[in-house]
Amino acid sequence: MSFSSVVLSGPLARRASRSVKIAHGQREVIVGGNSPIVVQSMTNTDTADVFATAIQIKELARAGSELVRITVNNAESAAAVPFIREQLDRMGIDVPLIGDFHYNGHTLLRDFPDCANSLSKYRINPGNVGQGAKRDTQFAQMIEIACRYEKPVRIGVNWGSLDQALLARVMDENAQRANPWSSQTVMYEALIVSAIENALRAEQLGLAGDKIVLSCKVSGVQDLIAVYRELSRRCDYSLHLGLTEAGMGSKGIVASTAALSVLMQEGIGDTIRISLTPEPGGDRCREVVVAQEILQTMGLRKFTPMVIACPGCGRTTSTVFQELADNIQTYLREQMPVWKEIFPGVENMNVAVMGCIVNGPGESKHANIGISLPGTGESPAAPVFIDGVKAVTLRGERIVEEFKTIVLDYVKSRYGSSSLIERN
Repeated sequence: MSFSSVVLSGPLARRASRSVKIAHGQREVIVGGNSPIVVQSMTNTDTADVFATAIQIKELARAGSELVRITVNNAESAAAVPFIREQLDRMGIDVPLIGDFHYNGHTLLRDFPDCANSLSKYRINPGNVGQGAKRDTQFAQMIEIACRYEKPVRIGVNWGSLDQALLARVMDENAQRANPWSSQTVMYEALIVSAIENALRAEQLGLAGDKIVLSCKVSGVQDLIAVYRELSRRCDYSLHLGLTEAGMGSKGIVASTAALSVLMQEGIGDTIRISLTPEPGGDRCREVVVAQEILQTMGLRKFTPMVIACPGCGRTTSTVFQELADNIQTYLREQMPVWKEIFPGVENMNVAVMGCIVNGPGESKHANIGISLPGTGESPAAPVFIDGVKAVTLRGERIVEEFKTIVLDYVKSRYGSSSLIERN
């Protein structure tokens, strides 16, 4: 195979989509158009607990979530929303909040105007807005409130709560075909039709197309890819990507990565959420980190310096390089809320932590800054390379601390200015 026959380019150009502004105060997040793909997340606290919810939103925002969704499912949670917003503002957290509504959203938005106004965006599930004659009325009430407060809306269809009347209609239409579709294709069609028809209905009710985001959530990788390819072909609304109920741990990470990476490589998707099930006592911010790492490893965005580390083998029986890699990776991510403000461009930095002489020096030279630790039986010395040039050799018990100091000094000299360094 010749190199000329290999595709060497990056992801395809993003599909044309309408840009949606989601704002709070001076903070404005743009979803769609030519804007970078936006990372969002969702709390799992009881929204009625103002302080617990505000603290988790702060943690998610500091981890890098650019939008945060909260459940608004009863009067207590709706009443709490403006106080959550107030608490966040006092803490200097200006991340826009999205209200997640099901079943009773029309009454909550009507009865709690401070909630409706405090939120920056609403999420409406067309399958859960009401049944029969009530459905159209209750959907219209929510859209009318969004128009009144000038709030964008995500019309989020989910195959676990699909509008049954619409599904029955699509099935009836399929039965009339000379060559009926499979049940799977019928389900895809129902999801797509529900999203687009409800978006058009929202526009008829006065909500501008540049205030609408669509999603069609499923839990199967190939199902998600098929649905979003067709959805993106049929409309130019901004699209929210996410594998619903992705699962726990590595399964959820792998499934979400597999599905979303294919779509984003094809230019499909304007905002993403990784719906991980946390382990008991697990950190909710994990889903934010995974979303960022997917985008960064695909070359779509930069969030934090990347740590390149070898997997280890029989040459690396010591755990020193593993501990150093983990320590440096954690250190870099923890510094980013401050560094991104005072050291612009630091997110482009690559750091290599290697475990032996085989690839250690070479990988370290390719990184901005790298260290090659000694493998089993090798000389107890760790050369450090800065921008491809050997700068120093570390030895002894304080290699971790010394290397961290070298990294910090490099960040200051490469990405900082004297005035910023003096202030900080």
